[in-house]
Amino acid sequence: MAGASDKARFYLEQSVPELRDLERRKLFTREEITAITRKRSDFEHILCARGSTPADYARYATYESNLLSLTKKRALRLGAKGRSIAHTGQRRIFFILDRGTRKFHGDVGLWMQYIEYCQHNKAHKKLLEVFTKCLRLHPMKSGLWIHAARWALESQADMSSARSYMQRGLRFCQNDLNLWVQYAKLEMVYIAKIGARHKILGLNDVREEKKVDEADDPNADTIALPDVTAEDVNPKLQDLNAVDETALQNLASTPALTGAIPLAIFDAAMKQFENDPTIAETFFEAIAEFDVACRPKLLQHIIDHMSHNSPTSVALVSCEAKLSLVGIEPTSADLPLALGQALQILKAAISDELDEDVAKVVYASIKNYVKVLAETPQKGRGGSGIAKLVAKLRSNGRNSQARALLEEALKVQGDKEELQQLLAVVG
Repeated sequence: MAGASDKARFYLEQSVPELRDLERRKLFTREEITAITRKRSDFEHILCARGSTPADYARYATYESNLLSLTKKRALRLGAKGRSIAHTGQRRIFFILDRGTRKFHGDVGLWMQYIEYCQHNKAHKKLLEVFTKCLRLHPMKSGLWIHAARWALESQADMSSARSYMQRGLRFCQNDLNLWVQYAKLEMVYIAKIGARHKILGLNDVREEKKVDEADDPNADTIALPDVTAEDVNPKLQDLNAVDETALQNLASTPALTGAIPLAIFDAAMKQFENDPTIAETFFEAIAEFDVACRPKLLQHIIDHMSHNSPTSVALVSCEAKLSLVGIEPTSADLPLALGQALQILKAAISDELDEDVAKVVYASIKNYVKVLAETPQKGRGGSGIAKLVAKLRSNGRNSQARALLEEALKVQGDKEELQQLLAVVG
């Protein structure tokens, strides 16, 4: 026990200059410094003695984090410079968590607290070291690979490192479905970010020559002058712009933006999981969440793959019905036609006497749309949006689909007089 006390005393003596500095700056009184020292002494004796647990290190780090937050607030209020204070406090917390992860390197919860603290304080260099140590010790934890890849993309904007994390994780966790799906999502997020950036910069718009309408107007009281651009002043810029446009065209055709990488991930996952249609449906739902230009191509590829390998599966019918509704808002005018197509697919599946669960699976995906429509009032008049959609279906000669829509709406909203009247009119 004497050895534990000596070790605790050694760690406490290292914090003496810090405490004296806080007292000199009048951020804490002598009584408060004594209370902090006593609290740290209790923690250090617990950690240095036998029988300490990861929770003890976590509580100690939480206490130091709260103390650092209080110190920063007092420094801000008193006008003291807090950069050195923050550096000293963070270094102490890093030291505590580093001691804990070295002693209990198998405790993933303590590693996650270490990672989250580094992320919260934007200590990216330290976080990279923590991820490296943690992943070496826990290569079979797919959640850690996913967390590291997201951090690399979202915080560092480093897609190469994010892909590296995912690919290394798949070497250890080949049978982890979540890791495969999250890798595909990561690529879709990257495509969506690039597409949003192009939209903001106006790179997707086609350049058109401006037409001066005032020159054709004989009654115009102004003279339209030609536009003077930077290319007219410096002709060399015209050549530079031509190179940029060529580069943009080449960029738009790269595999990273055309969906080739998510497609390759899906094909590799299907090979790994022996073309399981339920897993293909999971990929379908994950990719359908992203509004990108290559989404129709990817979804159609998934359906074609399922049609070739499992043509009689319930998942195939579900994906075909959902494909009609992908990208359509519940209040959009295109919903009646899409909903009619989904109902037609359902009817065809039932008439072919496929699995009995087909109807349940497809109706589950359609029920959410019907619920929103039933609760959405029509613009300019009373009643729900169901009436407008039923009228549009009837005008297109799709009475059976209008009847199916009303029957489903009655299940969702109950026995409503308006829906009963519409159903009687439809017959």
